Amino acid sequence: MKILTLVFVIPLFLIEPAFSQTKNDAKNDRLKIYREMRKSMVDELLKPWYPAAIDTVDGGFLSAFTYDFKPTGNQDKMIVTQARHLWSNARAAALFPSVSWYKKGEAVGYAFLRDKMWDKQYGGFYTYTDRRGNPKPGSFAPKEAYGNSFAIYALAAYYRTSGDTSALNLAIKEFHWLEAHSHDPVFKGYYQHMERDGTPIKRTTAVPTTAETGYKDQNTSIHLLESFTELYTVWPDSLLKQRLQEMLYLVRDVITDKRGDLTLFFQPDWTPVSYRDSTYAVMMKHKELDHVSFGHNIETAWLMLEASDVLGLRHDTLTNRIAKKMVDDALQNGWDVKVGGFYDEGYYFKDKPGITIIADTKNWWAQAEGLNALLLMADKYPHDPLQYEEKFKQQWQYIQTYLIDHEHGDWYQGGLDKQPNYKMALKGQIWKGTYHNFRALMNCTNQLHSNTSMPPAPFGISYQKSPVARLRWHAPKSKNILMGYNIYRNAKRIGFTPLTYWYVPAGVRISGKITIRSVDLQENESRKAGYLILQQNLK
Repeated sequence: MKILTLVFVIPLFLIEPAFSQTKNDAKNDRLKIYREMRKSMVDELLKPWYPAAIDTVDGGFLSAFTYDFKPTGNQDKMIVTQARHLWSNARAAALFPSVSWYKKGEAVGYAFLRDKMWDKQYGGFYTYTDRRGNPKPGSFAPKEAYGNSFAIYALAAYYRTSGDTSALNLAIKEFHWLEAHSHDPVFKGYYQHMERDGTPIKRTTAVPTTAETGYKDQNTSIHLLESFTELYTVWPDSLLKQRLQEMLYLVRDVITDKRGDLTLFFQPDWTPVSYRDSTYAVMMKHKELDHVSFGHNIETAWLMLEASDVLGLRHDTLTNRIAKKMVDDALQNGWDVKVGGFYDEGYYFKDKPGITIIADTKNWWAQAEGLNALLLMADKYPHDPLQYEEKFKQQWQYIQTYLIDHEHGDWYQGGLDKQPNYKMALKGQIWKGTYHNFRALMNCTNQLHSNTSMPPAPFGISYQKSPVARLRWHAPKSKNILMGYNIYRNAKRIGFTPLTYWYVPAGVRISGKITIRSVDLQENESRKAGYLILQQNLK
């Protein structure tokens, strides 16, 4: 019996140090990756792009750069590219407040959107212009919900760092423009393609069968979800909340199928566009309209979780379950088990079991989105059999080996293991800037080196009724980088500002308990709050 007792006791002594060592190793691994990502984000991504991409002659940002970062081509400008660069500069300005050119970049980018890309006659943002901002026909519709969604995304981010209320007002104006022209009040969601005056472009028999024209689509929908989430953080409007909820439910419950894949295109009534019952030749001819996009699946997973969180949906098990299913499906069907990375495209052929990879290339943006989603799942489900943490590490190693240009900076357009020709391809073009990879590196470094301490609360709140209604307060001394302040009325959030004052919008009544809470760069909100009691309704 003594021997048996000894046999059982010894492992108990051994387990705890081993477990402790494993935890320490995991912590050290994360710290190492954090440092690698932080350095790469600054030295190999942001520095090659900015201030070089800031167009000091015609405004906005230069779009096209050679593999070694020399400007090239006619530098035509698209709303998607311009808005994404504005967003990147706004977020970088918050993350690195001592770097002057990010502030310059966000100001120049905003001015170009406001003065050149906004249609002063009909409203909405032009899709495509020349370098100087003159509207230019291209292969796009004159106005597109996709591009306009990125304008909202960027304007909200710029307001969040600058406090420039004209940018917030333009974002709000654009939201209402989409509501009036693009939103479908019958079947919900938004029409993608519009004429210059905002009239939705309908699909007719004259439209080629391979064209997207007139369809609703997942890509526009997920980025409207994204932009409405960003706008709601700074403008908690009731109609915006309805549309954000609408897009979350559409993306989660209609656009995502039972396997966890996004259906790419739909008729206006949300009937899926599918060619699975056609011949192989017809399926391949139309594969851009109907395939499995692993990159969009993993991107959508975390965008849904972000939207759910911003909406304040507590215990949202359904969104969590669907998001996990989307990531799991991508890992089980679109993951390169040898070197890592997500393949670009798969297809479910009717006469073949399972999924077939029809494009084993690895686009740069999908790999960036994979980083973000895998780390998020690793934190949510640390003991899952799919081992998200190990996949995250492998994904980062893949990116360092096959995607990051350690000599000239930025990421190649695709993994060199599959497309070595991309080594000399353009680093910048209208569809490629810093948005996907900067966002992924920023989000991952925040998660890897998270600051869970709550920022201190502001103090000394006062209210001035005239000549303009305004709340003021004093900023607290904080070790955290503060993004700004959430304003509450009777526990309901009514506004946000990065400044230490807030002009009360027209029509908003201030009464009862007014509460101000600090918000830091990692979205932590102060537990304590400065508050003011106003006994009367005051405009």
